[in-house]
Amino acid sequence: MSILLAGCGDLGIAVGRRFEARGEQVVGVRRRTDLLPASFEKQSVDLRRERPTVADDTSLVVVSLTAGERTAAAYEESYLGGLGHVLDAVGASAAAPRILLVSSTAVYGTRDGSWVDETTPAEPTSPTGRVLRRTEELLAERAGDAPILRLGGIYGPGRERLIDQVRSGTATIPAHPQHTNRIHRDDAAAAIVHLATRDAPPPLVVGVDDEPAELGDVLRFLAQELGLPEPRHEPVRPSEGATGPESTPARNEGPGDKRLRNTLLRSTGFEFAYPTFREGYRALLAGSPAAGVR
Repeated sequence: MSILLAGCGDLGIAVGRRFEARGEQVVGVRRRTDLLPASFEKQSVDLRRERPTVADDTSLVVVSLTAGERTAAAYEESYLGGLGHVLDAVGASAAAPRILLVSSTAVYGTRDGSWVDETTPAEPTSPTGRVLRRTEELLAERAGDAPILRLGGIYGPGRERLIDQVRSGTATIPAHPQHTNRIHRDDAAAAIVHLATRDAPPPLVVGVDDEPAELGDVLRFLAQELGLPEPRHEPVRPSEGATGPESTPARNEGPGDKRLRNTLLRSTGFEFAYPTFREGYRALLAGSPAAGVR
């Protein structure tokens, strides 16, 4: 039996290594196969335009796609086009694999800081979020029982943007509270394997760590760990200092503002190596090796 990783970037490689540790044969699909581990079987395929090959003994397909640009057009090519080609390939094969789609919590358009979980309607407000939702709908149309894992912001080795901003002095604390929801790359990979190997995984799972955190708190923590001054604060515009409903600014006018619950993921028995941003960022700052394969 083999595992097909359709879209095998940094996260997919971490997933594949975990499956290899379980004794599984792993097939990685991406355009640049020279970036894949030597132990993986490799398919050089541009999923935006081509079908992969699905071997008859394929037991699982993990679809973890990325777009080269944060535009609706790029997302349509990569997510909608990529998933369509994967589903076409599965349909053309003699295999009957389980399919797991890695999606994003960007499909939630919540902007008022309220709590969000799997029961919250997915009503994205951004063009890219709407493409992600359409991708989920395509999966439901063609493989209705396939589980979806909606991941929050992934951080970890090679994904150290906030650390770099604090070190360079370019980080700024928002003038108004802005909740962030994240998951360490290693926990994201472990969650994919955990759900994909369960007998009856939930059809939809939110993948975030235990603590939605205000961005300012995360930046202050990083500065303290690095022994650097607290990042500067964004200025409050004069009109925001007034009182009364007419002068109250729209909360977080840019990205959404929401607090995501991981209760369902926890209820499946999943355990985090990095339950909050503190453990995860401390490991990154200490140069610790990735969490052990689980």
